[in-house]
Amino acid sequence: MNYQELVNVYIDLDNTTKRLEKTEIIANFFKRIGDDESISNICLLILGSIFPAWSDKEIGIGDKLLTQAVAKVVGVPPSEVEDNIRDEGDIGLACEKLFSNKKQTTFFSKTLTIDFVFNSLQRLAEISGNRSTNKKISIITELLSLSSASEAKYISRTIIEELRIGVGEGIVRDAISQAFGIDKKVTERAHMLTNDLGLVADVARSEGESGLKKLTLTPGKPVKPMLAQLSKGIKESISEMGEALCETKYDGIRLQIHRKKDEINIFTRRLENITAAMPEIVKLIDESLPHFDFIVEGEVIATKDGKPLSFQNILHRVKRKYNIEEAIENVPLKLFLFDLLYYKQPMIDEALIKRREVLEEIVDTSKDEMNLSDMIIGTCDNIDEVENLFNKSIEENHEGIMIKDSKEPYIPGLRGKKMLKFKAEPETLDVVVVGGTHGVGKRGDFIGSYLVALKDENDDLKTVAYAATGLDDETLKYLTEKMKEYEISEKGTHVIVHPKIILEIAFSEIVKSPEYEAGYSLRFPVVKRIRKDKSLKDIDTIERLESMYKP
Repeated sequence: MNYQELVNVYIDLDNTTKRLEKTEIIANFFKRIGDDESISNICLLILGSIFPAWSDKEIGIGDKLLTQAVAKVVGVPPSEVEDNIRDEGDIGLACEKLFSNKKQTTFFSKTLTIDFVFNSLQRLAEISGNRSTNKKISIITELLSLSSASEAKYISRTIIEELRIGVGEGIVRDAISQAFGIDKKVTERAHMLTNDLGLVADVARSEGESGLKKLTLTPGKPVKPMLAQLSKGIKESISEMGEALCETKYDGIRLQIHRKKDEINIFTRRLENITAAMPEIVKLIDESLPHFDFIVEGEVIATKDGKPLSFQNILHRVKRKYNIEEAIENVPLKLFLFDLLYYKQPMIDEALIKRREVLEEIVDTSKDEMNLSDMIIGTCDNIDEVENLFNKSIEENHEGIMIKDSKEPYIPGLRGKKMLKFKAEPETLDVVVVGGTHGVGKRGDFIGSYLVALKDENDDLKTVAYAATGLDDETLKYLTEKMKEYEISEKGTHVIVHPKIILEIAFSEIVKSPEYEAGYSLRFPVVKRIRKDKSLKDIDTIERLESMYKP
């Protein structure tokens, strides 16, 4: 199938903001895909990626490298490409404009196919070592030299993983159901258990609903974590649940740990594989749990003299790629396990209390580094004991407590009322920086104010506030350097950037505001920390903001 056919779908998707219309466009396209075409690869390309969400592979091409390749193909200096990107505010639109007026002539041409584009982009991720930059530019220039203006627009966006067509996993999932006549609940569960829409589409086409029903959890392939909402209060939450499993909420990094045969892998909440950075945790798991296939969840924290250190310490520890042995000695880790998703067979449909009981049976906590989360069962008759657990958790420098419905199954990717968090500090939002303005006075060398955004139901970004407080000079210097690295355009004091920087924002109040695209604004926003452990996929939604809004 020619790549231009997929580009035409991109264009149609770009021309509507309506979710149902986007779903229908994709569903109709899926119906046209021949049996000899990889619908799995096409699913990924529609999502603006070439690897599943859980893969640790990435294209790894920066703006400068892409700019060099574009300049080479269209026959202009790199500075002219940069000028066009600044004018258009988007590398895709800049490419479309430049390719429409291309000076270079391609004498030997062939039609781009979807497979050729996909395979070429995957090759980019595999290149390393000597002359890797030249090899990558060669692949990109080959692709772009065969491209029309519209093809260049979307190839360039795919390379930097910013397709910008307003399509998220939910729309593609619904399109699979619509295209192959499958109940949405069946498709949703298959996606929930596999975290692989390409696989879901492939099975839906070849085996139908019965095939999707056979898909299940597989150790070694991470699934999205179940997420928590904010608790309005301990007593109120427990009263609604009837019986709740209440446990300490640790200020660390949430881990999903898989064992498949003799192989152990550790994934973060954003499904990043960090096994190589935590050899001592791999050893601890190997020694403390049975040698059967399993998936467990827990939180790892950094400690000093037995006391928990701040989140930033564990983040720096996890990000280390070199001198791991030194890091192990300088930043000791403690692991607190709290859930069991798979043990010899899938367990997510079991009630939480049952999963906890089995977890307690199989974990050896004789080593100081291996722990189960501090937990009690809360009912309306022992609210004071739950409050004591909360106070104890705060005194030990943890964040608060989790309140989970003990009767509920585990639902990957869901943020609902069956899992709540109760913290000492007010609730925060994870947002992405999309722009900023230069500071004044002593901070004139920095970007002093940051325009932040949330996702809507189509995964489009909508601005919600400018955040300028809570930043020391060291953090401002770091953020300013990153803003320069991700810059799309600059006009006067205003800068527009690629959505790469994730911030955790605290605020005093949510108010309705026509000034921002979300329709809401945050009063007195304060930057709490940079969330290097999260990606664009992990930021909060306008839907969640609305659930927190109190008129």
